[in-house]
Amino acid sequence: MAPPGPAGAHPAPAEPLSRSIFRKFLLMLCSLLTSLYVFYCLAERCRTLSGPVVGLSGGEEVRAPGRGALAGGPRELAAWPAAQRKRLWQLRPWRRRRRPPGRDGGEEAAWEEETPSLAGGPGGSGAGSSVAEPPPGTLALLLDEGSKQLPQAIIIGVKKGGTRALLEFLRVHPDVRAVGAEPHFFDRSYDKGLAWYRDLMPRTLDGQITMEKTPSYFVTREAPARISAMSKDTKLIVVVRDPVTRAISDYTQTLSKRPDIPTFESLTFKNRSTGLIDTSWSAIQIGIYAKHLEHWLRHFPRGQMLFVSGERLISDPAGELGRVQDFLGLKRIITDKHFYFNKTKGFPCLKKAEGSSKPHCLGKTKGRPHPDIDPEVVRRLREFYRPFNRKFYQMTGHDFGWDG
Repeated sequence: MAPPGPAGAHPAPAEPLSRSIFRKFLLMLCSLLTSLYVFYCLAERCRTLSGPVVGLSGGEEVRAPGRGALAGGPRELAAWPAAQRKRLWQLRPWRRRRRPPGRDGGEEAAWEEETPSLAGGPGGSGAGSSVAEPPPGTLALLLDEGSKQLPQAIIIGVKKGGTRALLEFLRVHPDVRAVGAEPHFFDRSYDKGLAWYRDLMPRTLDGQITMEKTPSYFVTREAPARISAMSKDTKLIVVVRDPVTRAISDYTQTLSKRPDIPTFESLTFKNRSTGLIDTSWSAIQIGIYAKHLEHWLRHFPRGQMLFVSGERLISDPAGELGRVQDFLGLKRIITDKHFYFNKTKGFPCLKKAEGSSKPHCLGKTKGRPHPDIDPEVVRRLREFYRPFNRKFYQMTGHDFGWDG
């Protein structure tokens, strides 16, 4: 038996003390591991996000190898794969040029557009006003990339045929760069010179084509020779539509701006009793396609012109876009998956527009309800256009079915 200890002494609580130390050790270890993990995550995030990230449609992101998106300068961007550079350049915000005063009669820019923006930032809008320039150190680095070229392809007509829709559909293609507004160079501003015209164009990279559209070119007598003087290799696209429907649509647009104009019937005829059609009225005159085409075929071979059906552009947009892409020598990228039909408007819309993740539809000025026209007037117009339509079918080698 052990001898008793000194008076007032108590045995040390060895077991509870060991447990307390062990618990403190575990807490410190967990805290250390947690801190290391947090620092590791932050370090990884800083390394991969050293520059702003440009969000592409569908949530896709483009980054430089081993660095943040758009990190570095133009020299580093030059080393990127061509596809990524083209896509990033296509996302560059563009400025819309306001229509100069006194320019009326051209097809209005009525497409509901959303301007590309940095991920997480507010987007712009318009198809009118200009957009703020990108902040330094982001997309501004791309401003030194590419060069401005004269257009290799032009949509030359026709007014109220579907040219705006075609242009916006084409702008989805990564190898197409196009001016948003109508330049009206070859009909109204030719005296300003080709240098002025080139400056209107967007910058392009190797392998991309520059385009513009001005529907009034098709009915401008001087336009064919002027475009040929710029380049005999220019590819020309004409969007055509049933001339009777086109004339009514043309009148409807004018009526929305000037409600006091005479009726469609009174403008159509020089003399209603004799049934003589007034071909001096632009709404009627534009639809005599064969007459205007004769001027173009004196300067360009038919194989250098593509005639797009405005009706098929609505009923089968992917099919018509396939023909256009083939004509322009582009890979068929724009397909059925890019479109959905808006039953309210009666027009196809883009599921995702250029640089945007939102649907993209024709604007409020498109798809206006047409006024009721006397069926007898429509019948006489169809009789008037029939011989011109048949000649146009022969000249283009395509029956558009407007007389069926």
